[in-house]
Parts: sequence; C-alpha cells; structure tokens
Amino acid sequence: MNTAVDILQKYWKHDAFRSPQEEIIASVLEGKDTLALMPTGGGKSICFQVPAMMQEGICLVISPLIALMRDQVQNLQNKGIKAIALTGGIHQDEIIDLLDNCQFGNYKFLYLSPERLQNDWILERIKNLPINLIAIDEAHCVSQWGHDFRPAYLKIAKLKEYFPKVPFLALTASATPRVKEDIILQLQLDNPQTFSKSFYRDNIAYMVFETEDKLNLLQQILHKNSQSSIIYVTNRKACSDTVYQLENLGFKATYYHGGLSYKDKENHMKLWMEEKVQVMVATNAFGMGIDKANVKTIIHLHLPQNLENYYQESGRAGRNGDKAFAVILNNPSDILHAEAQFISVLPDKAFLNLVFTKLCNYFKIAYGEGIDEQFSFNLNQFCGKYNFPILKTYNALQFLDRQGVITLSQEFSEKISIQFIIPSKEVIRYMSLNPNDEEILLTLLRTYPGIYDMQTPFNPQIIAKKSNSTENTVLSLLQKLKEKDIIEMISKNNDATITFNEIREDEHTINRISKHLIAQNKLKVEQLQAVLYYCKDTKTCKNKLLMRYFGETLKKDCGICSHCISKTKKTTKTSEISEKIIELLKIQDFNSRDIQKLSKFPKDDVIFALQNLLENDTISIKSNNLYSLK
Repeated sequence: MNTAVDILQKYWKHDAFRSPQEEIIASVLEGKDTLALMPTGGGKSICFQVPAMMQEGICLVISPLIALMRDQVQNLQNKGIKAIALTGGIHQDEIIDLLDNCQFGNYKFLYLSPERLQNDWILERIKNLPINLIAIDEAHCVSQWGHDFRPAYLKIAKLKEYFPKVPFLALTASATPRVKEDIILQLQLDNPQTFSKSFYRDNIAYMVFETEDKLNLLQQILHKNSQSSIIYVTNRKACSDTVYQLENLGFKATYYHGGLSYKDKENHMKLWMEEKVQVMVATNAFGMGIDKANVKTIIHLHLPQNLENYYQESGRAGRNGDKAFAVILNNPSDILHAEAQFISVLPDKAFLNLVFTKLCNYFKIAYGEGIDEQFSFNLNQFCGKYNFPILKTYNALQFLDRQGVITLSQEFSEKISIQFIIPSKEVIRYMSLNPNDEEILLTLLRTYPGIYDMQTPFNPQIIAKKSNSTENTVLSLLQKLKEKDIIEMISKNNDATITFNEIREDEHTINRISKHLIAQNKLKVEQLQAVLYYCKDTKTCKNKLLMRYFGETLKKDCGICSHCISKTKKTTKTSEISEKIIELLKIQDFNSRDIQKLSKFPKDDVIFALQNLLENDTISIKSNNLYSLK
C-alpha cells in the first residue's frame, strides 16, 4: 500500500508535508473525527485528498464555494484523478448521470454544496456510495457565531446516521474559540482530534495608516515594494477607478470582480500571475484557490467587513516566507463609509419578506410552486422595477442564499442554446466524414433529443464528461458547426442565475429563517466594531490584537507592525530630544516653552521627553517651573 508521502510525491510533486498536515492525515486514516484549523494557505485540501487516495471508495467533500469546488475538481482531473462536483444549475437527469458515475465509475471525489443534502433523493443516492471520508470545508459555516453561517450545514450531522464508521474531517481557516466549540457540537464530532496551526505569521507586518490622501500613500508603498501586490476594495466601480488612477501614476495594474466574464477573469489573472502587471485590484470575489507565493503587499483601501475576512485576505501575502506587508489605509470618513456599506444596508425581516415575495412575482412563481426552477437574473433590472436599494436587496438575496431558500450564482455566466438546422441524415453524413467529432455529436443527440425541433439550452460540462472529452473541445466543435451552418447557436450573457430550492410560501418561509437574520445582523455589527477597534487601538501590537481575536496569546510584540515600528521610532526620537534637553540644562535652567523653542522639536515630543527624564530622576522641576539637571 502506498504511504501518504508516496501519494503526495506522485500526484502533488512535493517531498514532505507541512505541519500539521501529516498528523491530520494520520488521524483520519485511524478513523477518528478530526477538526483542523489551518490559516489561509496552510494546505487544507491535501488533508482530505491524500487519505482519500490511500483508501478504497470515494471522499464526499461538502463546500459552499462553487468556484473553489470547480477549481479543486479541475486540479484533480489534471492530475488524472476522477472527481465530480454537483454545482448549481445542473438538472435532475444530469445529476442522476453524475451520481451513477460516482457509484459505478471508480470516482474518488464527490463535491457538493450542503444544500444538496436537503434533497431526499440525492441523500438516498449518497447513502449507497462507498464513502471513505466526509470532509466539511469552511466548517465555520455550521456555527451561528461564524462569519458566514449557513443553516444547511446543520443537516450534515445527519450523515452520521448513515455512515457511523466513516470519519468526519472539519476544516476551517478562521474560527474563534466560540466557533470552534460550536463546530464540534453542531457536526456531532465524536471525541475529535483537534489540530490548530497558529494564526501567527511572523513574516507579515500588519500596518494601519491614517491618511487623508490614500492615493499618495498608495503610490509610496507600491514604489517601495515593487513586487506583486493585491489591493482590496469594496465594490466593482472602485476596481476600475483604482486601476485608472494607478496607471496614470505609471503602475501596471488590472482588476478582478464577480461581474467579469469567465474569459476576462482568466485573462486578468494570467497578466498578474505571469508578472506582466504588478497590481491586482479586486473585490473579495478574488482569492479563493489563488496560490501565488511572492505576493509582497496586500493593501485594503477600504475597511474590511470583519477580521476573519481580513486575516484570510492578508494571508495571501508572503507565502514564500519572505517579509510581506498587510496594510489598511484608513481615514475618519471610512468609519461612516463602512457603517453605510455593511450595517445600514442589512435587511430587516419586513424588507426580506418584501424582496422574497417580489422575487417570486418577478419570475411568475405561484404559491406552493417553484422548487428547482432556475432563472437568469439581473439585479439592477430587478431593483429598478420595484424601486429597491441595490445593496440592501443584494444582502437580502445573499441571506436567502445562505439559508438555502435560493441559490444565487454570482458568477458571470454565458448561457448557450443550440439547434440543428440541417436534416438528421445530413448530420449522420457529417459524422461519417468527420469521425473525430462523432462521439461528441452522438452524445449531444442522445442527451438532447429535441435539438432538431427547437433552440435547446445545453451544458458543455455534461457533454464533455459523457463523451470523455474536454469542455474546450466541445465548445470548439460547436463553433465549427456554427460556421458550417450545421447548427444555430445563441449565447446570452447573464449577471447571475437564481435557483429556487423550496416551494413558494412567502411569510411562512421568512418566519422560519428570521431568527437567523436577527442573530446575523447583531453579529455583523459586533464584527465591524472589532475591525474599528483593531484600527483605532494605537497602544497595542497589531499582531497581538489579531491573535487575541482568534483566541491566541502572543507574549511578545511582533516588532514589525505599524504600532511596533512607531514605538521604535518614538523611542529613538525621545532619546535624541532627551540628549538635547540635557545639553541645554548644562548651560542653565529653562522652562518647557524655552526648551521647545531652543531645541526646535514639536511641543508634545518635548513634554514626553521631559516626563521620561523626570521619571528616570535625571532632571528635577523647581517651584518656579524651571527644569534643572540633578
């Protein structure tokens, strides 16, 4: 039998594990429930992928992140490992085919969202699979105290009934002590082995700078550190605006947000990954699955929503071990901006009910219907029709998504429909003349029998899998058929898609989930307060503040954060001023005003130095307020 290191070397081309990967894998292989808290970039996926490859059967991976699921499945497939993801927008007959593949096709990984477990028939199919490990990624989502609580995660514990001897591996990159306890409780982990990699990153200098002129300071930072950088902003417009400003200053920059097409995302990413641009300006849609080792600087141009997100985003710097910087640029108006961005736009129960009702009306869904129906969705058009505020509506939809009521795909997608416009006998003739295209065409005809009669939406991923081809090959063939006037192909871009996961019950639905809304709104206020405290506190090491938030104690100041640097500078300056004061007092006694005038140092700095000299018994102050050497 291959060892864990053998598997690591064969598929991942690494010679050794990072701590505590090997210990986590050993725990899983011993059949123990395991909780792993590993910061961003710690290599969480290795912890379930390696042990799954060492055993017979299939690993069930539960994750809320569609983009990350697709990314991991693609990476596994590139390594020759059979993996499948049941993402949103796949019709029931296609899901049946995919699950058949899992059962009979020797697949090693099945990725799905927790919401899929709410479908009884999917759960029944999963119960019959040879599951060897259940990995729960982003496990903090199971806790109401987590920054991304999803009630669908509460259903995961039910899998314990069907797989009592299969170990659970819960993974998260950001969990406070309260969340950690809740994960164990809600997932019903049985006496779990717990592994925590310290959140402390000794090579990252956490900086907070107050400035009225952010662009000027940004320019200085990027000139001083000319390696790869990421600038995080809070909205799409700020992405393009910031790139425009940086390019005018002579920097090479590009941007990334959820509204870009897949092709544009790939192109912009490639520019940055290949060092053709220095700066990536992005919303928090950027980062999942990105592993660029030499990122020198992460800059938050606006205040982050919570310290969990900030820690994950800043943790994308310095993965090569070199010194790196995580910077927040802050000014007094940012607090008002953050409260407007994150707090005032939180939907209450009444607004949530209104949005859900109008959403159902918008798509003409009758009461008691709508389950599994999917629609193209444009947020601006929807808000314009009902005169809703965009950000507050978006937050309401996101909440409905997290509660599993709907699935909101925020990825810019291209919906393709095709129809054959030549007779079937001509299609058969084409296949006989082009045998390389035959398998894909036969798969297409078997999967979509009505494709001669009407424009038929189709899924290139499904056709690629069924025909043992790739998605790019399928799309290239379709383009060729279109150019030869064999098919008519229509591509339509959508901002998003919405899938209804439940029947329409209006207030019934909202009443059931409103308690979570109240709790989450309260939590978001507390989390923003923690960010504001982190930025405002000028007396504590920034690394200490972060570690304290995540339940760790840092005994010594880090020595490299903005607080520690300012303290060092202040000590140096105080020493210089003290020497000047002593020189002056050797000549004669002076009051503080004269000392400040003669030394030419700022008044506050002189007073601070005088207090230090008094405390150290170097000088004394007379009754006439004159300072004198002792």
